[in-house]
Amino acid sequence: MIKIRLQRKGRKKRPFYHIVVADSRSPRDGRIIEQLGRFDNVSESKELTYDEERVMHWLKIGAQPSDTVRSIFKKEGILYKMHQMRWGKSDEEIEAALDEWRQAREEKSKGDDVSRKAKQQEILKAEEKEYKKQLEEKAAAAAKELERKKAQEEAAKAEAEAEAKEADEEEKAEAKEEKSDDVEESEAAAETAETKAEEKEEAKAEEAPAEEEAKADDSEEEKKAEAKEETAKEETKKEEEPAKAEEKKEAAPKEEKKAEEKEEAPSQVSTDMNATEAIDHIKNTPLDDLKGFVPEDEDRVTVQRAWDSKQEE
Repeated sequence: MIKIRLQRKGRKKRPFYHIVVADSRSPRDGRIIEQLGRFDNVSESKELTYDEERVMHWLKIGAQPSDTVRSIFKKEGILYKMHQMRWGKSDEEIEAALDEWRQAREEKSKGDDVSRKAKQQEILKAEEKEYKKQLEEKAAAAAKELERKKAQEEAAKAEAEAEAKEADEEEKAEAKEEKSDDVEESEAAAETAETKAEEKEEAKAEEAPAEEEAKADDSEEEKKAEAKEETAKEETKKEEEPAKAEEKKEAAPKEEKKAEEKEEAPSQVSTDMNATEAIDHIKNTPLDDLKGFVPEDEDRVTVQRAWDSKQEE
């Protein structure tokens, strides 16, 4: 028996189908007689192409469509057209009947589209509600986790504080014990110190007369040594007085010469001025007042010339 059926093509999870004519005994992907069209129900447009004349030819000679192919042909109006042809209606009547059928199908599809949109909106609302519910559940779980962590941290802090208190109490107890030991040791040390002090006092009392005698001897020797030093100092002073008097006499004329030189030295010298100021000072000052104004280290030629010309006048 000849059948019109679908033959799977494409890849895994993305199939499409060929509408083929084949022997019913051949396998699904086996040998075919003729390919009539192509059907893709995975894409959004749900592509469907077929050769209507060849489909009508195979239906007329008795080819039986499969259930899926029958539903496709029914939606496309091919089976309705076959019924009209079998009833012996003319082509015009068949076209008129097909137009009425198509209009009725379009009106029905509009209602179906509206219901599909409404269903789609309901699905979206349900998905949004589910998403919000999941978010709330996650937030609640996170809050619980935070509370659990806080409780753990508080418990850990309480344990740490308790351990710290215990450690402080132990340290205080140890400190008290150490203090008591220290007090006992200090008392024993004080007793030993007192006994040592008493022994020292007794020894000092015994040594005091001998020390006083030794101090008296030392003081007499010190006095004798001081008297000898004083006599030596007086003798040296007497010897130094005539030498100092002679030095003063020799230094007196030198100081007088220095004072005379200071009086003769001018308050300013040419090296303290620039060349023009020095030249103007030489020209405008009497020769007697210019003594020592031009020192020996003056190396400026203009100043030397002005000084020579002043002397020639």
